[in-house]
Amino acid sequence: MWTLLAPGLAAIALADARDPAAAQVVLTGALGAFFLLLLTRLAVAAGTQRQRRYPLLLLFGGVLLWAAGSAVLNGSGQPDRTSFPAPGEAFFLLAYVAIAGYLLADTAPQRSKRGATWLEAANVCGGAVCIAGGVLITPAAQHVHADGLGVLLALLYPLLDVVLGVLVVGQVLMRYRDSSRESASLLLGFGLFTFADLSFITNLSSGTYAFHWLNIVSWGAGFALIVDAACRPRATSPTYVPQRSLPIAVLVASMAATVVLAFEPDGAVRTYLLIPAMATLAAAGGRMLVAVRDAQRAAQAAALSLSDDLTGLPNRRAVYDRLDQRMSTDGPLALMLMDLDGFKDINDTLGHSAGDAVLRELAARCRAFPPGVMVARLGGDEFAILVDSADEIVLYELAQAVLTGVREPITVDGITLSVDASIGITIRQPQDTQSSELLRRADVAMYDAKRARLGVVLYEPTSDQFSRQRLALGEDLRLAIQTGQLELWYQPQQDASTGRTCAVEALIRWRHPTRGVLAPAEFLPVARRSGLMLTLSAEIGRIAVADVAAWRRRGINTRVAINCAAPELMSGIFLPQLAESIAAAGLSPSEFIIEVTEDSFLAEPERARALLTDLTALGFEISVDDYGTGFSSLSYLRDLPITEIKMDRSFVAAMSRDTRSRLIVVSTFHLADALGLRMVAEGVEDAETAHDLVALGVHVLQGYHLSRPLPPEDITTYLSGDLEGSTVAAREDSERDLESRVRRGTSRFEREVRRVRHLYPVQPDAQADRPVGLRVEESLPVHR
Repeated sequence: MWTLLAPGLAAIALADARDPAAAQVVLTGALGAFFLLLLTRLAVAAGTQRQRRYPLLLLFGGVLLWAAGSAVLNGSGQPDRTSFPAPGEAFFLLAYVAIAGYLLADTAPQRSKRGATWLEAANVCGGAVCIAGGVLITPAAQHVHADGLGVLLALLYPLLDVVLGVLVVGQVLMRYRDSSRESASLLLGFGLFTFADLSFITNLSSGTYAFHWLNIVSWGAGFALIVDAACRPRATSPTYVPQRSLPIAVLVASMAATVVLAFEPDGAVRTYLLIPAMATLAAAGGRMLVAVRDAQRAAQAAALSLSDDLTGLPNRRAVYDRLDQRMSTDGPLALMLMDLDGFKDINDTLGHSAGDAVLRELAARCRAFPPGVMVARLGGDEFAILVDSADEIVLYELAQAVLTGVREPITVDGITLSVDASIGITIRQPQDTQSSELLRRADVAMYDAKRARLGVVLYEPTSDQFSRQRLALGEDLRLAIQTGQLELWYQPQQDASTGRTCAVEALIRWRHPTRGVLAPAEFLPVARRSGLMLTLSAEIGRIAVADVAAWRRRGINTRVAINCAAPELMSGIFLPQLAESIAAAGLSPSEFIIEVTEDSFLAEPERARALLTDLTALGFEISVDDYGTGFSSLSYLRDLPITEIKMDRSFVAAMSRDTRSRLIVVSTFHLADALGLRMVAEGVEDAETAHDLVALGVHVLQGYHLSRPLPPEDITTYLSGDLEGSTVAAREDSERDLESRVRRGTSRFEREVRRVRHLYPVQPDAQADRPVGLRVEESLPVHR
């Protein structure tokens, strides 16, 4: 456009100096090519920028109307002899309306409201007419030789230019439009329009279109700037889009029209001002009706946005709004989350329509709550209850009342359903500032209630596995593995027949830089959730291999038991890495015992058996840890390559006070001994238990009575004999009465066996003359 504008103006100037008629021909051709380029560029921009297509088409229409007016004006070939106003002025006025529509539509947050845009454009232009007629026409008519309509049009153009420029400035100030190069180009373009139109007024004394070539330059450059600003692609949307309301320009225009109608002007301009004033107020009224309709729709949308479509209860957004409001005050506040138990089965069995009917019925039951209680549906089968109370008793009573109402039978499609639910409660604390934290805590408590089948659970920080502190602890653990903050403590295992240490169990500890030594229970769940268990297990294996290698260099030969959880066992990664580390250290796998739990065999028993067989082939010994507490099966002892079972501490520690626990330990030992398996009694907490186990003949003892887990610096001394030697005196003191206690324990055990045989007599096999089973006499009472 700029390339065509400069030589075109030069050709016009040369032609005007020699032949005015030729100059008019050159001007007409140059204007035609110039407007064609403007329209082409706008069409391309409208095709490529689909989000701005409507405002760009408005500007396209405005340029086309201006080009039509120029064609009508210059079609006679002698515009300087054409009386003002010419018929083409109608096209110029309509062009201003289209340009105003472009400015309003290109910045509106809701560009789909095209009717409102047209009403605003008509109102702004009509207001400009009223201001021009009421303020400027009367004094200017004395100096301009034209009728009222001519004076009105002559003064209207620069006024429209100023109004459109002010509109751009207002949009920038109100952040409807970015204060960028685009806005600057628009302002400069309307400024050139204003200069050209004011120059045209000064040349209008003859009553004809006697404008200078400078007017043409200003109009052309103005259009080039406006079109260039409109067609420039926008890289990003505005950072802030304000709520659309009635523009200030509409209010100002309406006030101007009201003044014109109130003070009817005299003279020839009266008719030309009253009609635009009435049109302006009509456009303002129409725009106000549109605004009222939009406000009603916005209110309805706001109400819908805060309510659930299915149940009519408040939704998640309403819960957040209410929580934010209540947390800005100091009043008591509690939040309950309720989740239906087994609701998925209803949907899967009876269909989603039945599930929706259940939700609607439950919502109807939840409406009958006292003031101060808000019930909302968060989504799915989850409900929220906000209570203005911090009294735990009141909250428990309310939660139980909710569960009572939920548990009442519901009839759907002729089927009576009994629905249950789980409720989690959390109470706002003084340090709480975010509503999302309350929802999270209530969700944790709700899942605790669902998992434990308790119905109602109040949030307890100690059971929160997803708190910010635990999240930070996970990141600290990741760093601890990398920086060597982890260490292994070892608990000795003693041979019951010799009293010497035969093995040690490796137990992980974390020497936290600020919290001290942490036990596994404090960070292993965090490691599991953070996906660090494989890395942690690899670090445990590395430390254990390094410690065993150091002991070997000092002449200490003790096996090390390493715990391996089911996921790490089945991963196929940890144990091969451990075997490689052992080989690299020049050690033998036979110096290590792999402790696995019974749940390792549940999911994939065949694969677990293959893995354990491979480990045995390498030389590892396999121990079943916590035996008797999981899904114990005799087939494991028969089929798996196991060398050791560790009786769980819950049975061993209770031997001295619980007959059933003692019998379980006794029978398990005899079973292990018959199968050629080594049995480790874990949880030896006192001397009496130790003496009973020794008397029984259990192979290995482990527990706090013998030794607590020892840190790395102490276990080496213990294994070397220093700490172990310090316990010799205590052991010799106890050995004096060991024999008598063993005799008493043996006789007591024999009496117990005789009593059991009396209560449960053995049925002999007639053919083999051997016991085949036990028969309970019906006449015998039930014994504990």
